[in-house]
Amino acid sequence: MCNDNQTEVTVFILFGFQGLYKYKILFFILFLFSYLLVITGNLILVVLVSMSEHLKIPMFIFLRQLAVADTLITTTIMPMMLDIILRGKKEVSVTGCLIQMYLFGIFGFVQCFLIAVMSYDRCLAICNPMRYNSIMSPDVCRRMIAGSWLLVFMLSSELIVVCQLQFCGLNFFCDFGPIVELSTSDTSMLLLVDLILSFVVVFIPFSLIIITYLIIFYTISKISLNNTRKKAFSTCSSHLATVCTYYGTLSTVYMTSTDERSFITNKFCSLLYIVVTPMMNPIIYSLRNHEIRKTLQKVINI
Repeated sequence: MCNDNQTEVTVFILFGFQGLYKYKILFFILFLFSYLLVITGNLILVVLVSMSEHLKIPMFIFLRQLAVADTLITTTIMPMMLDIILRGKKEVSVTGCLIQMYLFGIFGFVQCFLIAVMSYDRCLAICNPMRYNSIMSPDVCRRMIAGSWLLVFMLSSELIVVCQLQFCGLNFFCDFGPIVELSTSDTSMLLLVDLILSFVVVFIPFSLIIITYLIIFYTISKISLNNTRKKAFSTCSSHLATVCTYYGTLSTVYMTSTDERSFITNKFCSLLYIVVTPMMNPIIYSLRNHEIRKTLQKVINI
């Protein structure tokens, strides 16, 4: 319930980077350029994998889905953020803000599962190459991808609990933490659901990634020839870089106490997850993968 000097609100006022308004044009250009890089880089990956027959193998099929998720998660936040930077603030309905948080959660959670599935794919390719094609058939890939999206939609049903909350106040930033802090309702059930959800969609996939890479490194260590060992490691180096980038930014944003950071600093940290990771994936796979570079050169030369 709201206090006597508070009123229940149905509209949130989203503020930009307070105190930095005199640099708003610079921030707008910087974030717009970053957003265009994210969209362009990931759409190029989607188009290349879709057009090229020799790229329609499990690793690139999963990469295409990851590029789609990267594009969607950035698009969920960045257009509104660019508008807020220019205007200084923006009014958004409670429903609209909760929908944005829901979509942000879905696209973020599905990345965890896709990266975990990709690690399993790399583990099979290195540790069991003779049976790789029979195990990772196109039908199995499609089921893994569909299962990842379906599971995330089912697990993200915590929005139903959030919709029951009552909110008081005006200053707001659309993310799960600020929603809980702003609500005057009992959030104990929501926090419990969030803890369980975080365990399922973050800890379990990350544990799977750790296990698969321990198996990969053990298998590579048993290879006697240096050239063969380097070739085996190169097949998973791009994915390993993606894992480090993704979970590195995720831990920076969500594992550091907000009490240790200012509100503006927290916003900048969130940009690591919203912009940096989706921007880095196309760069990582373009620089590290010969097939992607070769296909891109063919398309450009047409």
